[in-house]
This record gives sequence, C-alpha cells and structure tokens, in this order.
Amino acid sequence: MRDISKKISEDYKTIKGEIIDEFEIEKSTFITNIKYVETEAEALDFIEKIKKNYKDASHNCHAYIINEKPEIKRYSDDGEPQGSAGLPMLSVLEKEKVYNVVCVVSRYFGGKKLGKGGLVRAYTKGVADCIEGNITYRRRYIDSKITFNYTLLGIIENFLNEGNYIIIDKDYLQDVSIRLYIKYDKFEDFKNELIDMTSANIKIEEKEIVMLFKN
Repeated sequence: MRDISKKISEDYKTIKGEIIDEFEIEKSTFITNIKYVETEAEALDFIEKIKKNYKDASHNCHAYIINEKPEIKRYSDDGEPQGSAGLPMLSVLEKEKVYNVVCVVSRYFGGKKLGKGGLVRAYTKGVADCIEGNITYRRRYIDSKITFNYTLLGIIENFLNEGNYIIIDKDYLQDVSIRLYIKYDKFEDFKNELIDMTSANIKIEEKEIVMLFKN
C-alpha cells in the first residue's frame, strides 16, 4: 500500500478546493484567496499566481501550513509592518488546526492608514472568513476489493448497505466482485465480519491507502 508516513497527521482538518472573499475597511479593499494544496511547491505556485493576478495590489501577503514531518509553516508580510499580516494569517490556520492550506490576502490601499492593530484585525478577518463554514477532513481509507460467489450476494449487499460503505464498482462475472473504500481504522472489523458471515468463503484484497475529503 502507498506510504503516507511522511504526513504529520494521518487524518487532518483542511478545506476543499479554492475559496475567494472580499471586504473593505476604511476604503482599503482586502481580497482573500485560499486553496487546498498537498505540497509546498503547490503552495508557492499558487502564491505566484495570485501575485500576478493582483500585481497592482499594494501588498500580497501569504501564509501556509503543509502536513509533513516536520510540518512546514511559512508566511510573509510583503511590505506591511512586521507582524501585522503574514503571522496573524498563519495564526488563524494554527488556531483552526487546518493543514495543507495556503492563503493570500491582497490589499488595495485606500488612502487611510489602519495602524498595526487594524492591519492585524483585517488580515486575520480575511483568512477567518474564508475558513468559517468550509472546514472538512482528509481521512484515510483503504481501497479494497471483495470477491465472492453469487449465493452470498444477498447477505453481503445487506451488510454493505447497512454500513453505508463507499462503493466504487461492481462486476458480475463468474463471481461477484465489489470494489469499495473502507475507513482505515474500521478495516480489520470489516474484514473479520465478512469472514465470519461467509465462513471464510470470500476473497478480500487491500489495494492501497487513499485520502478522501470526508466530514
């Protein structure tokens, strides 16, 4: 099975996809772009993309946390007063305990200075507003396949339906084959129950560990 041991947290909180939000404070416009990434290289690519998209912004501040061993944390104030932008953004990610997330807050200066405290609140709000209501989990599942005789089809289908398992594919050939995802920490129980109910007349294959977005 695929090795995911480099992950600092095997099941972890994150966001899904890409989110954008915009608000105004004292005539300064703040635009937040936040995205799920899996590597630092992806995070850096996203930051460069946003900087190009908002190249006329006064500042493009960023922060990210990557779920590796050791975890990777980076941030930048991009010209704002030290500690007023990137670090507050990173602090939101740390407080929410989300991983594999990169955020960029672009500021268009409106002519009125906000002061360090005002900037901290603004950049914190930019990240917090995007994350709120959008947190999900990346959880470990085992991509598995079970093969059995048609005489067992009824009891096995009932078992799978009651367990709300994630069915990927079914093949009805000489025997029945069903491919499905099983939660990593439930796999041994799943396997033992099937062996018991079929008197071991079933083939159970473990293909690989996969990470899925699941609440």
